[in-house]
Amino acid sequence: MQKLEQIYEGKAKKVFKTDDVKRFIVDYKDDATAFNGEKKGQITGKGVVNNTMSNIIFALLEEKGVPTHFVKQLSERETVVKAVKILPLEVIMRNVSAGSFAKRYGVSEGIDFHEATFELSYKNDELGDPLMCESHALALKVVTKEQLEEVRKYARMVNETLKEFFLERGLRLIDFKIEFGLYDGKVILADEISPDTCRLWDVETGEKMDKDRFRRDLGKIEETYEEVLRRVKGK
Repeated sequence: MQKLEQIYEGKAKKVFKTDDVKRFIVDYKDDATAFNGEKKGQITGKGVVNNTMSNIIFALLEEKGVPTHFVKQLSERETVVKAVKILPLEVIMRNVSAGSFAKRYGVSEGIDFHEATFELSYKNDELGDPLMCESHALALKVVTKEQLEEVRKYARMVNETLKEFFLERGLRLIDFKIEFGLYDGKVILADEISPDTCRLWDVETGEKMDKDRFRRDLGKIEETYEEVLRRVKGK
């Protein structure tokens, strides 16, 4: 497969066309951003961690019945994916209060929810990815009713699978952000699942094992990302 011109560069990845119109190549970067790009930096080796971890988890989710964009990993930083058209929605699933949720509602972090929340944000950097209720998403034709039901179904499947997966590795899945795309007209999981997109707390110590170490200047960022990947690999 031949890598052709770059068609997109985001905060954490570059996407390239290939000589197969149904395949892209994703290249993961070490760039780190927070607070809608207000804070910027580098996390050495982050791209390697996020690429490898995402692919392990996508393979697991495929086994559990969640269709994903993953095709095959090419290198430490590059992966072949299906050429999806990304839906302009970010889906956030929350199991425990933390981050913007705790701030928004003036509650402490660490409150266990009886049921996971299902939250949507409009994927638009210029607007700061604002929260979006389901009726607004439908009204603006961001997604169809049928697609939204698929998104909700798969998001809950991802949550249940990952809660168990991470718990077996000594990590609590606090919340996470995922994205979906359309491939041959069907909704499939895309983007990545990594310490950039998940909040993970150590079961024993409560230590934050995710991008909050960068957001909040907690230190040991690279070491933490590497530790999460080690656990995901089961080593």
